[in-house]
Amino acid sequence: MKKIMSIAVLLFITVVYSNAQIDYNDYFTPDRLRMDLVFAGNANEQHVYLDGLHFEKEWSGSVHSLIPDFDYGEYAIEVYSADDGMKIFMKGFCSLFSEWRTTKEAEETDMAQSNSIWIPFPKNKIKVVVSERMHDTGALNPIFSCNIDPADKSIKRDVENNYKIDSVLYNGASSQKVDLVFVAEGYTAQEMAKFRLDVNEFMGYLFDIEPYKSRKEGFNIWAVESVSVDSGTDIPHHDIWKNTVACSNFYTFKTDRYLTAPDQKKVVQIVSNTPCDAIYVIVNFDKYGGGGIYNYYGLSMSDHKYEAEVFVHEFGHSFAGLGDEYYSSEVAYEDMYNPNVEPWEPNLTTLADFGRKWKDKIDKTTPVPTPDKVEYSGLVGLFEGGGYSAKGVYRPVLDCRMKTNTAAGFCPICIDAINRMIDYYCK
Repeated sequence: MKKIMSIAVLLFITVVYSNAQIDYNDYFTPDRLRMDLVFAGNANEQHVYLDGLHFEKEWSGSVHSLIPDFDYGEYAIEVYSADDGMKIFMKGFCSLFSEWRTTKEAEETDMAQSNSIWIPFPKNKIKVVVSERMHDTGALNPIFSCNIDPADKSIKRDVENNYKIDSVLYNGASSQKVDLVFVAEGYTAQEMAKFRLDVNEFMGYLFDIEPYKSRKEGFNIWAVESVSVDSGTDIPHHDIWKNTVACSNFYTFKTDRYLTAPDQKKVVQIVSNTPCDAIYVIVNFDKYGGGGIYNYYGLSMSDHKYEAEVFVHEFGHSFAGLGDEYYSSEVAYEDMYNPNVEPWEPNLTTLADFGRKWKDKIDKTTPVPTPDKVEYSGLVGLFEGGGYSAKGVYRPVLDCRMKTNTAAGFCPICIDAINRMIDYYCK
């Protein structure tokens, strides 16, 4: 046990030390590079291909936390200096494609989907490595690499759109704030006044709930008035089709309420002129639905009695990497979590490595596992059921915003995780 603890401390010190040695200005310009990738494969294998590179103005991420001290995401992108081989940037992320690979359809067919990722624009040549998280071990395994020369004239520099960008809330330099960008989807030119009202409502929902309420000064809020030809969104199983800027649709993975924009490249192109750490797409519709994917985007409907609850839930996924704590609703996933591997999401555990989760936050008088009874409401414990599984996956509390729309708010474990992510961008 002492040996294991020593190794853990050494790894932590190594990460912190490595981060401290990276001076942003030694390796990167103030701008950003968008890597457009294509992920292709099926349930058993996947491949990644480079679709293109695009220069964009203003890296809005942290210039200090270039390598995070947390390990989130189904994938990771790592950047190495070609001069000395030093790792100079890393970020975890997820994708709609990684979710699709856990569905029944992926066992029977092949598919390809876009996935664009931002990194700081390098001053000199770099090597980029993309890794996937292995289902059987939880370890990251490289599946793609490429070399990039920032002087390469094939890196596109065109301005991809001229959408109006509104500064809704400005608290300071982007490098020290979370830049949250709201995107208009299914709003016609005549409906942009409604979009601006919706953005202000959504911003109000965010800062009405902890910990965002106490951390409001850590955010900049932007709104991109991306105009659609038609109002609304596609509902394929009702034979409703609309011409919208982000090409969103319900019925993702043949699930009625799963609302997504399958071509993620279209979404990131919309925000290509905006400082951006987190994207949230507001879909101009009143049918219940949404989705949130870590470091990809969050998305939900604008006009429903649960619009506030769904928004903060989906933003919990896309911004903070929180997992779903429910287990009884309809989903298309099959065996998403390996019972022998600890989930990377901070609010779920299979007990494979519970010590690095919230074990130390449970009071000694609380029974473990903790019964699903109202008498334990509000207590941090070990409640079985979460991550779409009634058995073998555990959540921290009886109810939380990551479980139901009726929960009072986020649980203490989720609050800690959200604060950690805000700190990552602001400190």
